[in-house]
Amino acid sequence: MASRRHLANAVRALSMDAVQRAKSGHPGAPMGMADIAEVLWNDYLKHNPNDPNWFDRDRFVLSNGHGSMLLYALLHLSGYDVSIDDLKDFRQLSSKTPGHPEYGYAPGVETTTGPLGQGIANAVGMALAEKVLAAQFNRPDFYIVDHYTYAFLGDGCLMEGISHEVCSLAGTLRLGKLIAFYDDNGISIDGEVDRWFTDDTPARFESYGWQVISKVDGHDSGEISAAIAKARRETDRPTLICCKTIIGFGSPNKQGKEDCHGSPLGDQEIVLVREKLKWTHAPFDMPKAIYEGWDAKKRGMTSQKDWGSRFEKYKKAYPELAEEFGRRLARELPVNFVETANAFILECQQSMQKIASRKASQNCLNAFGPLLPELLGGSADLAGSNLSIWSGSQPIVTDDSNGNYIYYGVREFGMSAIMNGIALHGGFINYGATFLTFMDYARNAVRMAALMGVQSIFVYTHDSIGLGEDGPTHQPIEQLVALRATPNLRTWRPCDTVESAVSWKSAIERKNGPSALVFSRQALMPIARTNEQVMNIQRGGYILRDCSKPRAIVIATGSEVGLAIEAASALSEKGIQIRVVSMPCAELFDAQDEIYRENVLPSTQRARVAVEALHADYWRKYVGLDGRVVGMRSYGQSAPGDELMQTFGFTIDNVVRTVLEVID
Repeated sequence: MASRRHLANAVRALSMDAVQRAKSGHPGAPMGMADIAEVLWNDYLKHNPNDPNWFDRDRFVLSNGHGSMLLYALLHLSGYDVSIDDLKDFRQLSSKTPGHPEYGYAPGVETTTGPLGQGIANAVGMALAEKVLAAQFNRPDFYIVDHYTYAFLGDGCLMEGISHEVCSLAGTLRLGKLIAFYDDNGISIDGEVDRWFTDDTPARFESYGWQVISKVDGHDSGEISAAIAKARRETDRPTLICCKTIIGFGSPNKQGKEDCHGSPLGDQEIVLVREKLKWTHAPFDMPKAIYEGWDAKKRGMTSQKDWGSRFEKYKKAYPELAEEFGRRLARELPVNFVETANAFILECQQSMQKIASRKASQNCLNAFGPLLPELLGGSADLAGSNLSIWSGSQPIVTDDSNGNYIYYGVREFGMSAIMNGIALHGGFINYGATFLTFMDYARNAVRMAALMGVQSIFVYTHDSIGLGEDGPTHQPIEQLVALRATPNLRTWRPCDTVESAVSWKSAIERKNGPSALVFSRQALMPIARTNEQVMNIQRGGYILRDCSKPRAIVIATGSEVGLAIEAASALSEKGIQIRVVSMPCAELFDAQDEIYRENVLPSTQRARVAVEALHADYWRKYVGLDGRVVGMRSYGQSAPGDELMQTFGFTIDNVVRTVLEVID
């Protein structure tokens, strides 16, 4: 049987050889953390390489994702479908082993990491999901939700502000099954970090309410094992294990230096590493004893089988709970959801309420929430303003996790990345709310949700200069353009209660990507529609007002749809007929077939005007160089919303005048 150090050296060898073959990568972290990984994966991690998606597995997150070869080596050695050829293809086109771990490429990769700090944030979300799901489904005699979340992180993750946001909340919520390993190697890409990072990290985490295990020798398997055992005994607090390691461990000339952080070691240095580690095997050559020492298949199958037996007994004791548990893990909506949601949409159409779309959003939550036990909401400290709490909301607090609403505090970035972790964990449809302008704080987490294709629902209110007196610091201008420019993100800006209901239904039904739902502060004019028009809302853009021979087309969203309708009426009085198109979700409209798109926006009609109280430039793709955009080209001001709309040209007269310009 291979020794622990020899098993860890296999990770080091694979990492340095793959990076060298790719001619790029980060060998330092995998070589430095190999001993920690060996103890965790071989002695503690509950997982099954035969079934990487087994629900009650422990989650492992490599937050310092630049060290991706550590994870790929672990997956290969322990028995996942990651072959030696996959390792040889490290960082190559369409391989399972991209430069940073990417969710959906290789089995066993729980989340996409690389933007530092977001991995630990995802891990907090996973641990939070585990705790809430356990509170909802476990019973005193049956623990069917019972797994840990482990995260590796480095100095860079701790320097990123998001780590403060999420680790503070993790301590407050007492996520006792979250265990993080701090790779304290003192090196980042710019060199020795003590020139710019002198935090007392243990004290910092103790102040959050974490258990901190300090001064662990990250190359001593006994100390590592003792620390993990101690962490697992603490059930009321998350744990940070501070491991002192040597980056690039085993490299005679480069270990402990930034030279091995983000560059291949070089052929000559690799020869010296092999000599120092007494590793006599050729690149990518793993002896049988190494594979036997790492193989987790049998242990994983036993763990999953034991859980399966336990769940069968649970099903007999609690059949309704077991059925609900299975439905939620399968991501199947309740059988009556679609029918009830459609009925609610028609009810909204009949009521013709003039309310803010943020209030319409809350009405949707009150309608859909009772149908969806898996709905898990939250807000970054603005619940009273963004109306993210509904009548059935029950807060998740320190002493009670059996709820469905998270008070995230003023943590927009942290909230969004935690949401991604919840989505990745499974068992919930989760949403989180803030003001649209503060999307900028969370931008990269929104991007990561789209990149991974996870069902996070980002709710943004106070959507334009129409919010008024809070002024330009709170009035979004460019944020909607950024959202719409994000691949695989659906951005909705509904104009009334009906479009709000359709946007929520669409986001709830969508399983392969995130949605951004953008709502107003001010009340919006209700719009009359035919049943066909109501059905066409789900196509992203549709004809709302038409005529036999339109002289021009006006495209609008949100609060400006009502303005476009009023402008159309004013033009009609002048004998000029126009078409009004509402486009609540441009991404969905663009995804429709050419016949539908041509019917709504015929290419022969070049007299077009777009109206939206946000950045104007986005709409050039629809109106072309010959068209006009009534939009924003500057920041707003502090004044009542109605006055600002007048000042910046969102008036009937200005829209009419602009339409006349394109007709002439």
